[in-house]
Amino acid sequence: MPTLRLNRKEFENLVGKRLSEEKLKDRISMLGTDLEEVNDKEIIVEVFPDRPDMLSEQGFARAFSAFIDVKPGLRKYKVKNSGEKIIIKDSVKEIRPYTVCAIIKNLKFNDEKIKEIIQIQEKLHVTFGRKRKKLAIGIYPCEKIKFPVTYFAENPEKVKFRPLEYKNELNGLQILKLHPVGKEYAHLLEGCKQFPFFKDANNNILSMPPIINSYDTGRITEETKEIFIECSGFEWHNLNFCLNIIVTALADMGGEIYSLELDYKNKKEITPDLNPKEWNLNIGNVNRLLGLDLKKNKIKELLEFMGYDYKNNKVLVPAYRSDVIHEVDIIEDIAIAYGFENFKEEIPKVATIAEENPLQILKRKISDILIGHKLIETNSYNLADKEDMITRMNNKISCIELTNPVNQDYNVMRPWVLPSLIKILSENKHNEYPQNLFEMGDIFKKTENGTQIKEAIRLAIVLCHEKTNFTEIKQILDSLMNALDLSYTIEETKHNSFIEGRVGRISVKKKEIAYIGEIHPQVLVNFGLNYPVAALELNLTDLLNFCLESEPKPLK
Repeated sequence: MPTLRLNRKEFENLVGKRLSEEKLKDRISMLGTDLEEVNDKEIIVEVFPDRPDMLSEQGFARAFSAFIDVKPGLRKYKVKNSGEKIIIKDSVKEIRPYTVCAIIKNLKFNDEKIKEIIQIQEKLHVTFGRKRKKLAIGIYPCEKIKFPVTYFAENPEKVKFRPLEYKNELNGLQILKLHPVGKEYAHLLEGCKQFPFFKDANNNILSMPPIINSYDTGRITEETKEIFIECSGFEWHNLNFCLNIIVTALADMGGEIYSLELDYKNKKEITPDLNPKEWNLNIGNVNRLLGLDLKKNKIKELLEFMGYDYKNNKVLVPAYRSDVIHEVDIIEDIAIAYGFENFKEEIPKVATIAEENPLQILKRKISDILIGHKLIETNSYNLADKEDMITRMNNKISCIELTNPVNQDYNVMRPWVLPSLIKILSENKHNEYPQNLFEMGDIFKKTENGTQIKEAIRLAIVLCHEKTNFTEIKQILDSLMNALDLSYTIEETKHNSFIEGRVGRISVKKKEIAYIGEIHPQVLVNFGLNYPVAALELNLTDLLNFCLESEPKPLK
C-alpha cells in the first residue's frame, strides 16, 4: 500500500479543526487507513489502493473533515469554461488512444506546494496508473504554452526535445536509451513504431507520455500561476477519475478549475466533469448486511460523514470516488461512518462442529503440488473484459454481461479462467522468463434454461517460455493426477483457442473435466505475447467429487 506523509499543520488547516494526538490516531484508524505514526510535524498513513482520492493532503483532509463532522456532505466544485481546445489525432489510436485535460488558475506555489503536486502525481502513477501502464499524468505551466494543444503520434526519431533533468535535446528513441526515467519506463513503448507526444500551437513539444515532460514547457516553478493538466492512457473512465482526483486536490489548494474542449475526429468531449453520479440504495439491503435497523434520516447522516449526499432516495457519489462500483461499496462506507466499534458482538444461536471445507483442502493440496513445480499462484478478478474472454481468445463462449458496467475493463462475469492468466502474461512481458502461472478461481455460466447463474471452481495453468510445449503441460497434469490418486484419459479435440492437433479433452471416470494444449498463435498475437504458451483448464468442482469418492480419500 502507498505510504502518505502529511504535513500535520497543513492537514489540520485543511480539516478546519485541531484534534488531540490520541483522538487523531483513533479517528484516522477508524476511517479505514493504516496509521503508522503521528508526531508534531507529520502524520504518516498507509492508504488502501481502493481510495486513490485520499493520496494527497487535500484529498485525505477532505475525507477526514467529513468523517469527524466538521465539513460533512458532498463537496462541490465549480468548473469554468476556459474556451481552449485540445486536438486528438487518429495516430494515437493504437498507442494510448485517450486523453482528458483541464486548466487550473490562480495557484500560489512554493517549494512545499510543488512537492505536494509531485507526490499526488507519483502516487497516482504507481497505484491508479499501475506504474504508468494504464495511464500517465502530465502537468505543465500554462504561461509557456500556446493553445490549442495537439495530442499526436509520430516516428520517435523525428521528434526532438530537451527532457526534464537533462542538458541536451534527444529524440524519442534516445530518451528511452539514455535518460534514467526513459530507461525505467522504456518497456511501456516497446515495439511501438510511433510514440505519443503533446505539442502546443507553436509546435513546442510538451511531453512524450508516459515517459517524461519537456524541460522547456513542462517544468513547474514557484513563479507558475496557471497549470495545464493532461491524463493519457487506454480507458476513458479511469482517466476521468484520475483527472478529477487531481483537479479537486488543486482546487482545495486554492486553485480555480477550468474545462477544455477535447476535439476527437468524430466527437467532442468537455473535461473535467465533476457532476456527482446518482446511485440507488436499498435501505433493506443496508440493514440486512449490517445487522442494524437504520432509518432513512440516520443513513443520510452517515452518508454525509463519508462525503456523500442523499436526496430523493438517491445517493450522490463524488466524481473522484473511483472505488464505488456497487451498492455494497456504499454500504461499507455506512458501516465505517457508523463505527465498527459500535457494532455489538453476538454469539450465534447455532451449535456446530467445525470442519475444514473439503474444497479448501483440495485447493491447498493442488497449490502445494504446483508450487513444487515452481509455478506462481495468481488471483485475478471474477469480473473481466468481454474482449479478453471471447475475441482475443479466438473463441465464441457465452458470457454473462453486466447491465450497467462502471468500467469497460470489467463488463462480464468470466466464463473461464484461462484468459485471465494470459492477460497477466501480456502485462508482464518486461519481466524475465519462464513465466509459469496457475490460478484457482470462480467462473459463471447460465443454467440450461437461461434463467439462473451457476458457479464453478476452475484450475487454470499456463507455461510461457521459448521451449514450452504440449509434453511439458501434460507432465504437470500427470504429476497432479498421481498426487490425487486419479486416472484420466485424453482424446484429441478441437478448440479455437488452441492449436489444432495439439489440444486434448481430459476425462476422469468418463466425465469430461478439462482442456489441455498449446495456445493458438492468433491468441498470442491478440495478447501481444512473444513466446509460446502451453495451458490447461480443469473443473475443480467435478475433480473434488471424484476425490471424495476415492478410497482411501486423498484429501485426508
